[in-house]
Amino acid sequence: MKSFIKMFALFVIGGLIYFVLEMLFRGRSHWTMVVVGGVCFLICGAINEIFDYDMSLLKQGMICAALVTGVELIAGIIINLWMGLNVWDYSNMPLNLFGQICLPFSLLWVGLGIVAVIVDDYLRYWLFGEEKPHYKLIP
Repeated sequence: MKSFIKMFALFVIGGLIYFVLEMLFRGRSHWTMVVVGGVCFLICGAINEIFDYDMSLLKQGMICAALVTGVELIAGIIINLWMGLNVWDYSNMPLNLFGQICLPFSLLWVGLGIVAVIVDDYLRYWLFGEEKPHYKLIP
């Protein structure tokens, strides 16, 4: 039960952070972005839970970007194409796939992934008494 509460808290915090970031930078968002953002935050936070702190932040960011891009593609197909909600559309972006993912945003996720890893680690440290984070920037 304790583990569920921790994961739920991290999911909600991550989802709300993503929702607020979208509101600040795009001027709009959608409730589904709380769900997608929460899932992505949990995935990024799990990287150094599965591996260890010896993995560089850059490598963690790249893994996070690949996983987030995958989640974004699946969510985009469901939310935008199947359900027709049109929450985002990257059709005008270079190297896009179905207008749901594109290379420029995948590269952006590297930086945001690094931030998500750090935020997740410090939330785990501050709220749940887990190990104090320490990092290597590059290998």
